[in-house]
Amino acid sequence: MTDRIKWGVLGCALIARKCVIPAIQKSRNGRVQALATRSPAKAAEVVAENKIGRVYDGYEALIADPTIDAVYIPLPNHLHHPWTIKALTAGKHVLCEKPLACNAREARAMAEQAAAAGKLLMEAFMYRFHPRSRRIKQLIDDGGIGDPCLSRSAFCFRMDDAMLRSGGNIRLKPDMGGGALMDVGCYGVSVARWLMDAEPLQVQAQAVYHPAGVDVHMAGTLAFAGEKLAVFEASFIAALQQTYTIVGSEGSIELPHNAFVPWEKDAAYTHRGRDDETGQLHTVKGADEYRLMVEHFADAVQQKTNLNFRPDDSIANMSVLDAIAEAARTGRTVKV
Repeated sequence: MTDRIKWGVLGCALIARKCVIPAIQKSRNGRVQALATRSPAKAAEVVAENKIGRVYDGYEALIADPTIDAVYIPLPNHLHHPWTIKALTAGKHVLCEKPLACNAREARAMAEQAAAAGKLLMEAFMYRFHPRSRRIKQLIDDGGIGDPCLSRSAFCFRMDDAMLRSGGNIRLKPDMGGGALMDVGCYGVSVARWLMDAEPLQVQAQAVYHPAGVDVHMAGTLAFAGEKLAVFEASFIAALQQTYTIVGSEGSIELPHNAFVPWEKDAAYTHRGRDDETGQLHTVKGADEYRLMVEHFADAVQQKTNLNFRPDDSIANMSVLDAIAEAARTGRTVKV
């Protein structure tokens, strides 16, 4: 293999156009060689801006291209499972947007296919690759807040009122894997499990539903063994919030707005001791977490090393999301 892996991208989703494709083009070990799209107008702009050499008018043609090493899939949620399976079967490594699938059953099938094909599969939870996230994880693992016992997170944004009324956006379509839980609530679940290094035993949730049937406003709790709890909020109708706090027996770490997507700005967090009223503000130099994510993935492809974020983690996250969705629908406490 050459010193740069050759990427193919399925679709021109906003996250691909604005974040991941530019990140790959700036990376030290990969380049986007081909784009498959069903929207020629969008494709022309993306190709020109990112100097992509090849455009396919169908996804099948791209994954059949023998020169492509890895495929990035930013398609709507309900298409993650079938196109990941097809790409893996065609011998491609796959970086798939979050959430990995629409449920744990699909995620498990995707992981099984990756193993059978001998290819890498990773969910694109980019926040875990930011230097601030890595520093916080190391601080917690080193005992910097004692035993972590409480996680609080919020990822909310106010969707355009006309969009909410029409129900036309893919985030509002139940048959496309829509809903606030799947779109942004997955972050709060992921960060709680990651930083507490534990899996919840049961969950509770309350939700407000759009007439189309998807949740647009949700709050939930996760109960872990050992007196650990997590609380998350996810919303399409609340004003912008993007924060999390992790609290332990000996201190806490608080992140301001931009907890999950700080872009390339310097990123801050406050570390407090057990009885500390003010805490100490720390700043981490800005970085492109999308670039760090795709470089890590390409390194694993080239060097045949393990991913830091493996499919079994994604399956576990999807299992919790499944339980939360059931808890919100039924009003019951649901075991994971």
